[in-house]
Amino acid sequence: MTLIKLEVEIVVLIIWILALSIQLFYYLFFYLRLSRKKTYCGNTLPPVSVVICARNEEENLKNFLPKILTQDYPNYEVVVVNDASEDNSDLVLKDLSEKYKHLKISTIKKDEKFTHNKKLALTIGIKAASNEILLLTDADCYPVDNNWIKSMVSSYKPETEIVLGYGGYEKQKGLLNKLIRFDTLTIAMQYFTFAMAGFPYMGVGRNLSYKKSLFFKNKGFASHSHLRSGDDDLFVNETANKNNVSINLNAHTLSVPEKKFSLWLLQKKRHQSTFHRYKLKHKILLSLEPISRWFFYGSTIIFITIKPNLFIWILGGLFLKWFFLILAYYFSTKTLKEKDLLLFSPLLDIISLILDLIIKINKNPYRVKAWK
Repeated sequence: MTLIKLEVEIVVLIIWILALSIQLFYYLFFYLRLSRKKTYCGNTLPPVSVVICARNEEENLKNFLPKILTQDYPNYEVVVVNDASEDNSDLVLKDLSEKYKHLKISTIKKDEKFTHNKKLALTIGIKAASNEILLLTDADCYPVDNNWIKSMVSSYKPETEIVLGYGGYEKQKGLLNKLIRFDTLTIAMQYFTFAMAGFPYMGVGRNLSYKKSLFFKNKGFASHSHLRSGDDDLFVNETANKNNVSINLNAHTLSVPEKKFSLWLLQKKRHQSTFHRYKLKHKILLSLEPISRWFFYGSTIIFITIKPNLFIWILGGLFLKWFFLILAYYFSTKTLKEKDLLLFSPLLDIISLILDLIIKINKNPYRVKAWK
């Protein structure tokens, strides 16, 4: 019995050390890159087409579109695709087009015999765009200042075809808001630092730029046009490489976050539905970190239970993990202007792990929306 107990302790210890080592690797090799990264700023200001798709976004268009139409940039157009809206979006866009001559409107009429997702609307918007440089955002997003276009475009180097930006959420009261913003911050920390390490794998459509020629060279969204999601992450996953991607840590957009936990989980489920189509190396890198986190926290609890006399050493390992976690989030929250999340990062690190498991094991928790 003593021999079996000793073998169990050794196995748990090996798992604990291995999981901790993997965790530290992610912090040191990937996430802490944000501590020393400066956004490239070029001097050229090429013409830009901002492309936005909207379905029943009357209020958001009224409140947020003027913030995009009044950007401090010498030569740009804003292409809005009004995709079969049933509210007064058409009237809002008509009024704005009379005031802002650089606003172009494309309208998709509702057809009961024909259903489609956002990708068709986005394809129509890109075809209508006059310029090579495309800048994408959503109708429920707005830039934090009037230099958004200038900042994003300045990240283009001669070899750049894609620029990844940060699309955050408004700061509001409550735990749900912190969960949404922490999750968004963590995803951004991943796709920024992975790209910096030479493994670009995704971007977010709330703040993303790429060249029109790249879109058509890739045949648009042809390989995944049947999927509801993927107009941003799958497109980047297919076309990005270590040479043609730049990141921008300064130009931010904000969105209004979900107010209900169930709707946020639905949104998360929809976003995660594209993961199986990622390249194998990206799936391995993205899966290994949360799996090692589960093994680390699980083996920590088991080890404390079966070997309480080593509590101080186990606690030391836990503090070592949290030290680098807090250090990584210190630079991330500072750079991406989410400083209030730093204090909660160890707790949210655990909570987010549990929520991800809930989403994965619950195959169809809510009815999925057909668009966006």
